[in-house]
Amino acid sequence: MAKTQVAWIPNVGAMSDFIGAFDVPSKVTDYVYRCRFSHCWNGTATRHSDTMDCKFFVDGKGVILGLAHPGFVDFRTRVGRNLTDREASYIAAEYLRERLEQEDEHALYDVSTADVTRIIEKIGIR
Repeated sequence: MAKTQVAWIPNVGAMSDFIGAFDVPSKVTDYVYRCRFSHCWNGTATRHSDTMDCKFFVDGKGVILGLAHPGFVDFRTRVGRNLTDREASYIAAEYLRERLEQEDEHALYDVSTADVTRIIEKIGIR
């Protein structure tokens, strides 16, 4: 029996190049946020939180998105592989885009397990 191929996004190149700079227009006003991805790291070590932290610069200001680690565990249980750092950065970017569209601007976002899972499905990570 042939083994099923699993689609995934490999980690290749510098982490800061995982996602190109992008703009997010507000749905509330005419303001356009300028966003640039920086890097990801394990939030357990730095913030004592059960998260994968992803840093972006929004209009030059640092913004951290803490992706709930149980969402990564749920993905591994369902799919049989771990999420890559690159995939985590895509999840964080999508969550950031959703928040900025609503002008919900913060220096730190805690992204729940439910939101991690919802965004994985929304952007089609398998």
